[in-house]
Amino acid sequence: MIEQLELKKGDITNLDVDAIINPANTQLIMGGGVAGAIRKKGGEEIQKECHKKSPINIGEVVITSGGKLKADYVIHAVGPRKSTPNRKKLLTKAVKNSLKIADDYGIKSLAFPAISTGVFGYPLKEAAEVILSTIKNYLNFHNSSIEKVIVILYDNKTYKIFNNINKKIK
Repeated sequence: MIEQLELKKGDITNLDVDAIINPANTQLIMGGGVAGAIRKKGGEEIQKECHKKSPINIGEVVITSGGKLKADYVIHAVGPRKSTPNRKKLLTKAVKNSLKIADDYGIKSLAFPAISTGVFGYPLKEAAEVILSTIKNYLNFHNSSIEKVIVILYDNKTYKIFNNINKKIK
């Protein structure tokens, strides 16, 4: 049900949800951007858990504790770079796998950032189409226990692009 999807502007690390998605790299090293913010606020234990689970491939996900975050879990999803072949397919896989692992863990609420659009350079409009349509399709066509998905966007430009795309996707 698409009523379960909400767009917000803000900082993913401040959300009171069961899990947040970290746009990860294949080595699961939490350096800058969203990952760095999660590491800074959530603590080093998240990075330590990542070291035990890396490396992973593009499109794959792993789950760790949320450390000191409000969220109980962090789902680390590796999205593609702008130059990656089959980038739409791989971004779809990363989003879908995030939703699947959330269901596996009984997670009721989770938050996605604009995966791959930071240092990976993925075009915002295309990312919005892939991320939002994948979430909506999953919620509409899977027997999911997920009650709420928030797509949280850090700046006005990204929020406006995602909001415009969201209005077009049914």
